[in-house]
Amino acid sequence: MKYPKEYLEEIKLRLKVSHVVGKSVKLKKRGKEFVGLSPFSNEKTPSFTVNDEKGFYHCFSSSEHGNIFDFLMKTKNYKFGEAVRALAAEAGLPPYRFTKHDEEKEKRWNIYKIILEKYSEFCYAELISEKYSEVINYLDKRNTSKKEFDYFKIGYSPQQNNFYERLSKEFSEEQIKLSGIFYLDEKRNKYVDRFRNRIIFPVKSLNGSIIALGGRALSKTALAKYINSPETEFYKKGNNLYNINSAKECRDKEEVFIVEGYMDVVSLHRSGIKNVVANLGTAMTERQIELIWKFFKNPVVCLDGDSSGRKAALRAAERLFPLMKDDCKISFLTLPENLDPDSYISEKGKDSFLKFSENKIEIPNFIWDSYFSEVDNSNPQSLSLFEKKIKSLCSSIQDKTLGKYFLDNFMTRINELTPSINFKKNKFNKFKKQLNPLKETKEVYKQRNQFEELELKEFSLLFLAINNLDLFRKNIELISEIVFSKNSLNELKQKLIEYLLSEKFFDQKKMQIQDLEKKYKNTVDQINDNAPIKVIYSKKNEDEILSLFNEIMGEIKKIKLRKKIEFLESKVSLSLDEKLYSELLSLRNQLKGG
Repeated sequence: MKYPKEYLEEIKLRLKVSHVVGKSVKLKKRGKEFVGLSPFSNEKTPSFTVNDEKGFYHCFSSSEHGNIFDFLMKTKNYKFGEAVRALAAEAGLPPYRFTKHDEEKEKRWNIYKIILEKYSEFCYAELISEKYSEVINYLDKRNTSKKEFDYFKIGYSPQQNNFYERLSKEFSEEQIKLSGIFYLDEKRNKYVDRFRNRIIFPVKSLNGSIIALGGRALSKTALAKYINSPETEFYKKGNNLYNINSAKECRDKEEVFIVEGYMDVVSLHRSGIKNVVANLGTAMTERQIELIWKFFKNPVVCLDGDSSGRKAALRAAERLFPLMKDDCKISFLTLPENLDPDSYISEKGKDSFLKFSENKIEIPNFIWDSYFSEVDNSNPQSLSLFEKKIKSLCSSIQDKTLGKYFLDNFMTRINELTPSINFKKNKFNKFKKQLNPLKETKEVYKQRNQFEELELKEFSLLFLAINNLDLFRKNIELISEIVFSKNSLNELKQKLIEYLLSEKFFDQKKMQIQDLEKKYKNTVDQINDNAPIKVIYSKKNEDEILSLFNEIMGEIKKIKLRKKIEFLESKVSLSLDEKLYSELLSLRNQLKGG
């Protein structure tokens, strides 16, 4: 029995070809590709190439070509199923288990997909037939041409059509009903096209399969301007994003714009901004932001400039803030009054939009500004409610250490408000100037993407030590026992220990960075620039600093445990060794126990 295409695609999306191949072939970066000596032939000049964007390897000396599954089958003599199981474990996916239920679900999925594809093709053919002048005139006004029709497979469902009857010749009533395209009009005992007299936007999965539809009404009397497919067995609105299948190919971009409507996506894409997705008419969910973070570290939520758009943006910020991570950002861009991304692009053009997007505000500052705009500075009760909202939101952050840092930062800013409760807003300019737009937070995240989570945690440990030399001289065993993940950090640690134990320390009690050799100075600069803890770092008493240090050490232990668990899971999936499995269970229990 075949593995579902979606399962195989998910593995390929999670694992780069260079990562899999690089375990057995030494690769060097060359432009957009990697090159190395062929594992299939004996050669001295590299002719073996790997392309992550296209998802394949190619050997010019032997003509071998394929994807990550092919590579394991050809280099390790795996059968296809063995290759899938090994790579699924490496990608963090559970092994796929075939049951009778799976077989039936696979058949339902194939039928579901075919029905949606046939309907989309029908609607596309109706649109490009140019029989419907009202539709063409509307799209002309929106500057949407056949180029966009073809790319997004935009279509039109006529008010009167017999497509249900056409489908009923191939599929059962139940199969057609499960597609979500038609609903039963009980009065007339007839199935009705829910998207009739609407422009159709097919919604695709990551691998390009049509999984749902969106419809834009042309009639002003329609109950809703936009409607979407109902949730089905194969489509959950909160798990998907419009155009993510295309946007994910913008691998040279760190940013992606998250807009509200299908036409916003089409308009930005037409202007040359390809890194854009829409959230399918739902409030942003955890699954959606996690999906975006797989491909883009800096999503920008771009909502309409009217009051409802601003309210929606704040609600989105409150939902997403608890999900924040050390190495990922979320920013918000509020457009001018009465403009959405589509109308902004149409009126002002791509360059103006990109220039305006520089005004985006990172999520902590967006929340602060939104909450503070409702505060009466002269009213203690208003300030109290403001502080409680901030504290409650920070306590909801899943990464408790990051939540603590954000709270400390916010409390520092709140404390600026309270020396004299009766101060007026016009006396607040100095404080506003200092905060807008929280430059130090922007700088902290600027270069983080080049470092792994473990390395960033280690930066925080050394940041605490460098900035609290006297404390760590008295507790020198705390740093002397650490083995860091990078040689440069271990060398700096040793240099730091030597310094703390030297007579020079007692003379100066300050580490003289300028006296260090260049390689140590560069490492210290790297730590000071990128340690996540510096976002909210302020002078604390010794107990608080040691508590922070120990907490970060605990997080590092969990990271290492997770890596070891992932390694063992891949081993167990291949050998089913009882001893390895017992060790794996023990490590999992350690992780659960904190």
